[in-house]
Amino acid sequence: MTDITSVPATAPAAEAARAGPTVAARPGGRRLSPGRTVAWAVMAAIVLVTLLPFYWILRTALSTNTGLAAHPADPLPVDPTAGGFERALGLQSAEEAIAQGGAGGGLRFWRYLLNSVLVATLITGCQILFSAMAAYAFARLRWRGRDTVFALFLAGLMVPAIFTLLPNFVLIKELGLVDSLLGIALPTMFMTPFAVFFLRQFFMNVPREVEEAALLDGAGKVRVFFRVLLPMASTPVLTLAVLTYITAWNDYFWPLMVSYSDSSRVLTVALAVFRAQTPQTGTDWSGLMAATLIAALPMLLLFGVFARRIVGTIGFTGVK
Repeated sequence: MTDITSVPATAPAAEAARAGPTVAARPGGRRLSPGRTVAWAVMAAIVLVTLLPFYWILRTALSTNTGLAAHPADPLPVDPTAGGFERALGLQSAEEAIAQGGAGGGLRFWRYLLNSVLVATLITGCQILFSAMAAYAFARLRWRGRDTVFALFLAGLMVPAIFTLLPNFVLIKELGLVDSLLGIALPTMFMTPFAVFFLRQFFMNVPREVEEAALLDGAGKVRVFFRVLLPMASTPVLTLAVLTYITAWNDYFWPLMVSYSDSSRVLTVALAVFRAQTPQTGTDWSGLMAATLIAALPMLLLFGVFARRIVGTIGFTGVK
């Protein structure tokens, strides 16, 4: 008599035998195929190429100018020192800076940093508010010629920024705002075509039933915008604020045209002091790279914190 209890135990073995030999799975997860290996290698190379300039900046900032002149291709800091960062932060006098073969002694770093913060904050706050209102008008309000005006407005994206520098400078000069923080911020303080387009894409995706329900409750258009739609757009607004703040912080050519004194000079323009030729070594590369790293560090941290949200919001709003 056959023992029926042995059938379930042998059935899987028989099926496995009919299926043929199997490939053992890698203990750590999926099997590492050749294509996946190549993909990881390419990604590692891209990361290395991306991070290499930042390492070279740090290496130069931690070196002395005389050491850099003697060993320009050395991959490690030459005669390691923090003198470049001390000059960038204004912690060295002019005599000490010259003694170390550098420039920028007595730099008013904190004044320039404050100017950059004020300008970037003013541009970001005003641009977000006015661009959101314009985007709401283009997306939710119905008025004659709306689409035509929006198309003309978007045409501003095709105008290179350099074409607007001279007209803007003439306007700022006529307004008496040259060499002032308001003069630096004014050309981009109200709105930009990209900001309006970015927020309009989100407002168009909001169901109209939400707005109609608020209108039935007695809310006006202004209240619907500030109390309903704007809070719903908090994520796109935050993303646009981060992008706008980084752009305003990194702007160089326009502040260079408008500011002439320390009272209005922003940090990006103030870095040029390290390009002054010194009798010993020429350009103060150590101080310049240290100041550049300090100026870029806040924006790198800001983008690093909000990177995932920025990418997700851009994909949701349909910006390609």
